[in-house]
Amino acid sequence: MPQSPAVNRRIVLAARPRGAPTAQDFRLEQVPVPAPADGQVLLRTVYLSLDPYMRGRMSEGPSYAPPLALGDTMVGGTVSRVVVSRHPGFREGELVAGAAGWQDYALSDGQGLTPIGDGAHPSYALSVLGMPGFTAYHGLLNIGAPKPGETVVVAAASGAVGAAVGQIARLRGARVVGIAGGDEKRRYVTEELGFDLCLDRHDPHLARQLAEACPDGIDVYFENVGGAVLDAVLPLLREGARVPVCGGIAHYNDEAPPPGPDRLPMLMALVLRKRVRLQGFIILDHYADGYAPFLRDMSAWVAEGKVKLREDLVAGLENAPAALIGLLEGRNFGKVVVRVAD
Repeated sequence: MPQSPAVNRRIVLAARPRGAPTAQDFRLEQVPVPAPADGQVLLRTVYLSLDPYMRGRMSEGPSYAPPLALGDTMVGGTVSRVVVSRHPGFREGELVAGAAGWQDYALSDGQGLTPIGDGAHPSYALSVLGMPGFTAYHGLLNIGAPKPGETVVVAAASGAVGAAVGQIARLRGARVVGIAGGDEKRRYVTEELGFDLCLDRHDPHLARQLAEACPDGIDVYFENVGGAVLDAVLPLLREGARVPVCGGIAHYNDEAPPPGPDRLPMLMALVLRKRVRLQGFIILDHYADGYAPFLRDMSAWVAEGKVKLREDLVAGLENAPAALIGLLEGRNFGKVVVRVAD
């Protein structure tokens, strides 16, 4: 049996953020690497996924998952290599997708681990063939349900989820308008991903530009941002519009309700008057029934070049905190993945 390494680096929650996270909210520790017992495997993290939901796990407020305790290892999806196996279902050396978190090594009893083979792009299991891609697939097709010729608007269009949403909508024959930050991202969304149009979320005239881009209104709005983008979208929703809601990154660092008028009465009146379907979803609820058809369809689309992705690769576990802070500020370009080991 291979010799276990001696030291495991891990990044833990050192303090609860007040507003936007800072470097002081994280701590890099070195601890012994645990030895696997019978029925367990020792995993070496190769790739770590960084995603907006991690900000919510750092706070104490109620959510769909328990908050991290101070001193807990930061959570996250991973691609890992099995270093030592005492589990009959896994062989040493194979790559698996799981949730080992922000650390070099982790133990697992096999639950939640999925062998992914030794393909050319194992990190895709954390992006277009993993949770972000599944979020896009389920939210758009099962809640948004776009029809040919309808107008679909996608916020954060160059990100891991938004990029997949727009490309799937185009495959369904919809007209797709993206919203992204800056000219480089806008060009990528239209020229590489094939969106019909992409607007700049930083433009002070976004609401007017969106109205001009959607003269007949919006049939589907995939919501993962909130803030000024949602304000621009709401007046344009058509009767029977569908709004899948998977996040609201514009508000993840808020410590108090945003300033301005109370928008709830207007929103509820709009939902009623225009028969809008506004539905939140947590993708963890849908793996049992929905993941297999997603993986089948998305794998085919990626292999055929119909769905493309861009990875924002960060080298080194020690750089994960800065990368997450940048992600929450919109400084990333594509799916953020940390390369922890070769």
